[in-house]
Amino acid sequence: QVQLVESGGGLVQAGGSLKLSCAASGRMLNFYSLGWFRQTPAKEREFVAGISGSGDVTYYTDSVKGRFAISRDNTKNTVYVQMNSLTPEDTAVYYCGAQFGPTVIREVSEFKTWGKGTQVTVSS
Repeated sequence: QVQLVESGGGLVQAGGSLKLSCAASGRMLNFYSLGWFRQTPAKEREFVAGISGSGDVTYYTDSVKGRFAISRDNTKNTVYVQMNSLTPEDTAVYYCGAQFGPTVIREVSEFKTWGKGTQVTVSS
């Protein structure tokens, strides 16, 4: 069983940066697609960024392209997302998800394993 623990959230001013980490435990993690998702009280959980098991393929939702960068270190079983130029619209609980598969998975419904989330708040 894969378990995920997110960290790195917090309060930041608009234009600032945060780096989230997701530590994963379990076997064969390099065969898992890992992703970052976010959710607010007003919106359903949405895909933000994803990375393939090998780390050579990444995808981003349009609203974060050029601002967020996802990466993974399979030696540390950790996936990261560097978030720059943050805006109040990025405020949300950010979740890490893991799903077995060779490619980047972007559909929320396909993920079976989630962390508990970390709050990101961007003030204007």
